[in-house]
Amino acid sequence: MNATTQIPSSLASSASKRKQILITLAIIFAVIGSVWIAYEWLVSRHYESTDNAYVQGNVIQITPQVGGMVMAIGADETDFVKAGQTLVSFDTLDSKVALEQAEANLAQTVRQVRTLYANNGTLDAQIGARNADVTRAQSELARANEDLARRSGLLATGAVSKEELGHAASSVDNAKSAVLAAQAAVVAAREQLVSNHAMTDGTSVEQHPSVQAAAAKVREAFIAAKRGSVIAPLDGYIAKRMVQMGQRVAAGTPLMTLVPLNQVWVDANFKEVQLRNIRLGQSVKLVADFYGKKVEYTGVVSGMGVGTGAAFALLPAQNATGNWIKVVQRVPVRIALDAKELAANPLRVGLSMDAEVDISKQGGKTLAELPRVGALMQTQVFDGMDKGASDEVHRVIAANLR
Repeated sequence: MNATTQIPSSLASSASKRKQILITLAIIFAVIGSVWIAYEWLVSRHYESTDNAYVQGNVIQITPQVGGMVMAIGADETDFVKAGQTLVSFDTLDSKVALEQAEANLAQTVRQVRTLYANNGTLDAQIGARNADVTRAQSELARANEDLARRSGLLATGAVSKEELGHAASSVDNAKSAVLAAQAAVVAAREQLVSNHAMTDGTSVEQHPSVQAAAAKVREAFIAAKRGSVIAPLDGYIAKRMVQMGQRVAAGTPLMTLVPLNQVWVDANFKEVQLRNIRLGQSVKLVADFYGKKVEYTGVVSGMGVGTGAAFALLPAQNATGNWIKVVQRVPVRIALDAKELAANPLRVGLSMDAEVDISKQGGKTLAELPRVGALMQTQVFDGMDKGASDEVHRVIAANLR
């Protein structure tokens, strides 16, 4: 009897334990599910994240504005350079000769223009001389007419022959021709003076068009000589140096690449289903694989792409073809980084990032509505070239105005 009663008792105890375990597991799963639902409702639904994000930056191609033979290379890959630092120097002998020729031409032009101004006085004097010639010719004509009249009165008395009267008449004709010639000379001198004034009135020697044209040639040659040194437009790091010593390069040939690492940003490629709640101005938390989770960056959504990456590919997908398969597309979202955090932990172009956007604030726009104010990038390292050229022009002009 005891053995038979113990068997059902053990079975009942085992079933009770299984029931308790199942209930415990059910409670655990219920708690986990509740926690997950609560986290999804309270936290997760306010964020959109992706690991398809990469650091991007301005990759500035350094190219010369003039051609020449490379005589010196001032920076190599990985070097940090300052704005205005010489990166590559060319042989400038040809450009110096061209500058000397332009300066000589300017000097000659200044002297020729000075002659134009001086000719105004000379032509004025010539007009006075031609007027004096007219006066003399008119006096000669008056005397010739008086002589002809006197001889004509004596012809009837026989005191003057017809031959002498003919000579007197011829003298009158010659005097008339001399008067006309002198008057024509006065008109020609006046026209020449007007023509000379047309080239000199309303301007000075320095501002004369001929001088300005020659001065422009000097500026061109001066700037070409200065451009024999290729300088860095901004602070940054050198990458992909392609130029070699002694190489003959043409204008526009890529020499090296300059990357300003203080101006990088992140392009996060979100799936199209994630974009509905992303707005400009939302805050972003970013982690770089380069540093790991110990370094966290704070960013802001500054822009959203106007198309998917596939739409701007070299060979975009042709959705009208028969073998098309729908793929979830991604749109780049630009994230601006905090400058202080970037300075403390520099990034490199192309590094992988994890981005998490806080989408709880929906007050922003999805696309920019106002144009950018001011220049995106700007350099002032080339401003001094024109000033130096102007100084050289003024020096040459002043030297030939004495």
